[in-house]
Amino acid sequence: MTPEHSTALATPEDEMLHPVLDPGIEEHVERYSDADAAVGDRAYKQVVLCFGLVPVLAIAFVVVYFAVPADFTARLLGVNWHVHSTLLGLTGGLAVLLVGIGAIHWARQLMNDTEIAEERHAASSSDEEKNGFVEKLNAGIADAGVHRRGLLVSSLGGALGILAVPAVVTLADLGPWPTAAVRRETIEKTIWADGVRVVNDNNWLPLKASDLEIGQLVNAEPENLRELHGAAYHNAKAKAALIVVRMDPNSIRIPESRRDWQIGGILAYSKICTHVGCPISLWEQQTHHLLCPCHQSTFDLGNSGVVVFGPAARALPQLPLRMDAQGYLVAQSDFTVPVGPSFFERDSRNDFKDGDQ
Repeated sequence: MTPEHSTALATPEDEMLHPVLDPGIEEHVERYSDADAAVGDRAYKQVVLCFGLVPVLAIAFVVVYFAVPADFTARLLGVNWHVHSTLLGLTGGLAVLLVGIGAIHWARQLMNDTEIAEERHAASSSDEEKNGFVEKLNAGIADAGVHRRGLLVSSLGGALGILAVPAVVTLADLGPWPTAAVRRETIEKTIWADGVRVVNDNNWLPLKASDLEIGQLVNAEPENLRELHGAAYHNAKAKAALIVVRMDPNSIRIPESRRDWQIGGILAYSKICTHVGCPISLWEQQTHHLLCPCHQSTFDLGNSGVVVFGPAARALPQLPLRMDAQGYLVAQSDFTVPVGPSFFERDSRNDFKDGDQ
């Protein structure tokens, strides 16, 4: 097979290197925006307009985020539209779309339209090739037309930069900043309080001390949980979940500081593992150990809930109990330390450790 550009016979090596004939570069057809300067100027203005509208839409996004109520709806075409999310989607989506349209229009109408072809080079580049790359990069910048039309780069940079504002604003939806005061009123607080009865979490019947047998474990909740509904109910239940156990007082260690937290060996602990927050109730009666099924953290309920095995770093929080006039179990107060998994902001100085009094 003889290549069109050569009169020499093709060798087997040529056929292996070039199994398909090089068709060459087609004849260049001048682009309309290159042939007519007015068309090129019009395309330039269109690109700048696309990029220029992005800051306007980004500001509109922020205004809608704060000014339009999140629950505001409007009926249109027989459908209830959530105005807040619809306007956020339109302003944010159009801003991103205009950046893309502007960039494509710039590439198709204003950048250099000269066709080139070159042989593939080896994976590693020589110093000459690296220097050649820098020269080509500079030539590409020149081909992009940024020197002749200075607003292109500025408008693109402004459009991309302003798009960060809506993204930063929406971070507020992640929740309040976890200051010490916010933590005390949210994740470090439950609905347990002085006088709140302890009820069975299955039938909501209050627990009477005389009904509990040695070795028994009951999953419990605060009685006032039933006053809540929806998200407030589930949030409170997740933090206030309790396990109540009765053990032989002669077989357990009760520190002097917690003597009045129990009634005849009846103790209450948080049901939430202090490792990553799994609910736990795997109870070993003989050893008084409570095992977390997720990562096998083990707590000794016969010794103030201290960790005896596993990745948990804190003892299970204990709820102070007392008995009311009718003989039912009630809380003396809320937990004295935050319940649930550890987090880096929390103050662990009050966590109970083995040997504490």
